[in-house]
Amino acid sequence: MPSDTRILIVDDHEDTLYALESALAPLGYRLARATSGDEALKQVLRGQVGLLLLDVRMPGVSGLDVVRYLRRLEQTQHIPVVLLTGFGLDPELTATAFGLGVADLITKPVDPWTLRTKIRYLYDAHQRHQALEQELRELRALLKDPPDPGPALPHPSPPHPDARVPYQRDPQNTATTPERT
Repeated sequence: MPSDTRILIVDDHEDTLYALESALAPLGYRLARATSGDEALKQVLRGQVGLLLLDVRMPGVSGLDVVRYLRRLEQTQHIPVVLLTGFGLDPELTATAFGLGVADLITKPVDPWTLRTKIRYLYDAHQRHQALEQELRELRALLKDPPDPGPALPHPSPPHPDARVPYQRDPQNTATTPERT
């Protein structure tokens, strides 16, 4: 896990932030917190956020508004977002959230074991994806500007004409050659 990325926990209630931090602390990931959608956007845009755990209903900028904004920007559109709601999973919220591409929608109060399992999976998967993207960028850069191969090696000579593959008889072609008379 890159040491400079963190999980951003966003909720407008301090007690919920504390509970979520306590639940995620055993994972050993770096955690950050925000108490509003505006503050969350600022932190995400500064970079180094590998996952967002975000309350849906907050004063001002809601969790859904944050997700809508993040999905429009290339540098933030692939950050996994887990939405939290204390008001149940109504079909409209569920459809909107998953339509925006959130990774999961969890109801409060949160079961710590379930939360840790989901966050570990999503965060680690995102980190692996980021590492593959970085490797792909490096490989593409090598293709555009290959390193100097050094002195040229002589080209191998073409194969000798007598080194051909021996004739293979076709088992279905059983025609025989005419006999000499």
